[in-house]
Amino acid sequence: MTDQIQPPDLSTDRDFDGASFSAIYTTAVTVSGGVAGHGRASGRARSADGVLDVSLRMPAELGGDGRGTNPEQLFAAGLAACFHGALSLVARRAALDPAGIAVEATVTFGRDPGHGGYGLRVGLVVTWPGVAPEIAAPLLEKADSLCPYTRMAGQGTPTPITLAP
Repeated sequence: MTDQIQPPDLSTDRDFDGASFSAIYTTAVTVSGGVAGHGRASGRARSADGVLDVSLRMPAELGGDGRGTNPEQLFAAGLAACFHGALSLVARRAALDPAGIAVEATVTFGRDPGHGGYGLRVGLVVTWPGVAPEIAAPLLEKADSLCPYTRMAGQGTPTPITLAP
C-alpha cells in the first residue's frame, strides 16, 4: 500500500503578513572540487542535509564529458518543479484536476551581447490534457504570479555575495 503524499499546509492567503520578506524554508548547497573551464565549474554539489549530492560536469556541447549534471539542468528542474506546484495549486482552487499537468523548462546558456558575458534564457511549456486553452490561460497567469522562480527569472532577485571569514 502506498501512502498518499499530503501537501504542506501553506496558503498564499495567510502565510505572509508584514512589510518584509518572511522566510518559510531555507536550504544551502555547496559546490566544491573539480576543475573550471569557460567560467564553468565541475566538481560536486551537495545540500546541507545531504539529500542532494550530484557530480557536476560540463555538458558535451561545451566540450565536457557530459557525464554529470550541470547548473542549467538543476535550474531547469527547480523552475519546472516550482511552476508545476504553483499551477497545481491554482488548478485545485479552480476545481480542476492537476494530475495531468506536465511542465517542461528549457534553460539556454549563451553569450549576452549587452555586457559580453554569459546569460540565460528560460522558457516553460505546459502540457495539460483535457483543459481548453481559454480555461488554462488565466490559470497560467495566476501560477506565474505565484511562482517565485518565474518572477526571479523575469524580474531578477537580490543576490548578496559575501566572502566567508
